[in-house]
Amino acid sequence: MVQITLRYIPFSSEVSFLQIKQTEVSGIKAYLPIFYVHVYSAIFVLLAGFTQFSHKILAQSPKIHRCLGYLYVGFVLLLASPSGIFIGWFANGGLVAKTSFIILGVLWFWFTLKALLLILKGKILAHKKFMYRSFALAASAITLRLWKVILVYLFHPAPMDVYQIIAWLGWIPNLLIAEWLIKKKIV
Repeated sequence: MVQITLRYIPFSSEVSFLQIKQTEVSGIKAYLPIFYVHVYSAIFVLLAGFTQFSHKILAQSPKIHRCLGYLYVGFVLLLASPSGIFIGWFANGGLVAKTSFIILGVLWFWFTLKALLLILKGKILAHKKFMYRSFALAASAITLRLWKVILVYLFHPAPMDVYQIIAWLGWIPNLLIAEWLIKKKIV
């Protein structure tokens, strides 16, 4: 993910994924800055999010856990999720993909907000469950790309078909795994 993010430095409108989004880049003034907010904030979300599942950090440095948790929450609620919902509205793959990305963004926002509200009330176990859900959706940035490679390699579908499929595969299995972990009380 860091490597993908680095492709977008320096700020350009004709690099990587943006090469196929030139209609939006040239026709929607807010698209490019919001796209970059999403790309740049998402990498911090993933890095901060991964640390939140370290029992060692939580036990030995609860202040670090708390600070990185607030960083994660702030980036998701203020930057990554709202920008994801916006760019989801313009997703390739038509209504099928747009619907998926918008639902993903809304659920990501809701699960993260709910986790924050729960920890502020001292409800640690419930907070943890919602953070698992939130991070499962954050990790869709990774799984979406993995599914794309797998589907293209194995089945060679048309590009828009791939996009419609990975729009859903990127996050639904993640969320199902999170729910399974919660139900098995692994969380």
